Amino acid sequence: MLIGYLRSGAAGRHGLAAHRRVLGEAGCERVVEDLVAERRRERPELHRVVGALQPGDVLVVPELGCLGRSLPEVVQRMQQVSAAGAGLRSLQEALDTTTQEGKAMAGMIGGLAGLGRGRHGEQVATGVAVACVAGRKRGRRPKLTGQQRAAVVEEVLSGRSTAAAMARHHEVSEATISRVLAR
Repeated sequence: MLIGYLRSGAAGRHGLAAHRRVLGEAGCERVVEDLVAERRRERPELHRVVGALQPGDVLVVPELGCLGRSLPEVVQRMQQVSAAGAGLRSLQEALDTTTQEGKAMAGMIGGLAGLGRGRHGEQVATGVAVACVAGRKRGRRPKLTGQQRAAVVEEVLSGRSTAAAMARHHEVSEATISRVLAR
């Protein structure tokens, strides 16, 4: 069975009728539509239709962007369709996983998504290394400067002040003062 899926945010207001027509011309016996805003991630009808796919069914979409907002999300949805024993056909990209060529293309798309995830990790690590070389440290800034920490240690250890009084004076928690004293 050919099942069409359409997400209203992907087509815009004027494109919905055209996409419905294109899905009908593609031979879809049923068209399922999610009426969602462009920025929302939830696609309840897509989850329902993918969960109900039977072996031999083909999910038809006007474009791959209907399946998700990012390449990894699209690949995940493609894998769910494949795991159900169903095929996927994207009309704009001319992708049809019921053919050997389409399966090969889907595999390449999955590989590109993995490459993108790996590259993102490399980019983050490079950014952290550059920041370290520039003298910037990771994490939260200390609540007390080095001079303030030294003053706290001196005041509390000499007995001139208490940890609670120093916490109030510097407007920090007593736990912060305790950590300074423990160092």
